Amino acid sequence: MGYVIATANMKGGVGKTTLTVNLATCLAKNHGKRVLVLDLDSQISATLSLMSPVDFAKRRKQSKTFRYLIDEVVNPGSQSDLTIQDIIQSEVCNLPGLNLLPGDIDLYDEFVVSEMLHQQATALGEQDFETVWNRFERVLVNNILKPVRQEYDFILLDCAPGYNLLTRSALAASDFYILPAKPEPLSVVGIQLLERRISQLKDSHEQEAKINIQMLGIVFSMATVNLLTGRYYKQVMHRVVEDFGVEKICKAQIPVDVNVAKAVDSFMPAVLTAPQSAGSKAFSQLTQELLQKL
Repeated sequence: MGYVIATANMKGGVGKTTLTVNLATCLAKNHGKRVLVLDLDSQISATLSLMSPVDFAKRRKQSKTFRYLIDEVVNPGSQSDLTIQDIIQSEVCNLPGLNLLPGDIDLYDEFVVSEMLHQQATALGEQDFETVWNRFERVLVNNILKPVRQEYDFILLDCAPGYNLLTRSALAASDFYILPAKPEPLSVVGIQLLERRISQLKDSHEQEAKINIQMLGIVFSMATVNLLTGRYYKQVMHRVVEDFGVEKICKAQIPVDVNVAKAVDSFMPAVLTAPQSAGSKAFSQLTQELLQKL
């Protein structure tokens, strides 16, 4: 069984999706790994980094997005008889070993989920609704992935910013998480918030099951020469080292690179569209570093 790794940060705009898709591509292209990317963000950035909007629209019309797997859990038998294997898109970007479970702009209805869990709690005679909710978030992503978990060396979960049901469920299902951040003071807040949330997540589930997720590393991205020599950067690094230790900070940092930004227009990761660019080389180094950590 391979590794399930979440990419998460409470803060948006830190390069989370870019990191996820380029890391996944490097694992498949440079290391021959079987990799699945699961897009858990309704902005579908990871999906549109690996397939065109036209292809996504076709798949959505065929009910072949992650939304329909969630629907099947929330309301069994109500949608279609598609399995996770039917919905996974194989060899995205024509790269063997790189697969995608596309996201959706409308992943789930919080009210419908709450109603379903309330009915479940009533049927079970469960007094504590929080216990039922915790149980659901612990198994939602985990159970959806279970049929294919053995087929991959890596399953990378691209989480939405913030802390919604799917992010909590993704963290509960993961072995490790990667925390992308910008080298600026507000990023420290995002890092600390996520750490606090994960600690609370572990505590809230402790009575029924242990959640053993561990931090794989903090990855600083969008670094510029001016920023890296500035006072803010030194303050941030000092604070992060104080809180987490130098070994948790990845040595490979992702620079600002126009080729990484332009890759989005091709619906392919930068490591495929501009493999010799500074950003692509940094992603390759980071992939190697994370493999050594594992």
